[in-house]
Amino acid sequence: MESFLHNRVFALVAILFLCFNCKNEEETKVVKENSKPELIMHQPSEMANFMNGMYAYNMQLRQQIINGETPVVMPLDLMKLHSAEMSNGHSRTPVWNSFVNVFIEAQQSVVDTLSNIELKERYNSAINNCLACHKTECTGPIPKIKKLLIK
Repeated sequence: MESFLHNRVFALVAILFLCFNCKNEEETKVVKENSKPELIMHQPSEMANFMNGMYAYNMQLRQQIINGETPVVMPLDLMKLHSAEMSNGHSRTPVWNSFVNVFIEAQQSVVDTLSNIELKERYNSAINNCLACHKTECTGPIPKIKKLLIK
């Protein structure tokens, strides 16, 4: 009789141990799942998107000039440089304002078919204006911009 009672107590303890052990595992899993950081998708600013568009346009323009073609169309509205929303932490400074109009003129001169200045020189001048501004305002894309220059 005593061994029967001893077996029942042992079985009860074993069942309780398994029940509590399972609950602890579930709680641990919940804690681990909740501790994952939320992923936040980066949304580029209007200015960043515009700059990426200008880069793509100038890369295409570069290839046309290398191929001996004369570009005649400026598909971008460069005046958006004056109004596009800038990335967080950036604003239009007096230095930026001094560069933007010079850049717009240089970029438009690339498609000026009446210019007496060599096309490659006009194009590189526009790209050098990009570099000059980015050396003072937003240095990150400088290596990428340098790839636009025609040697």
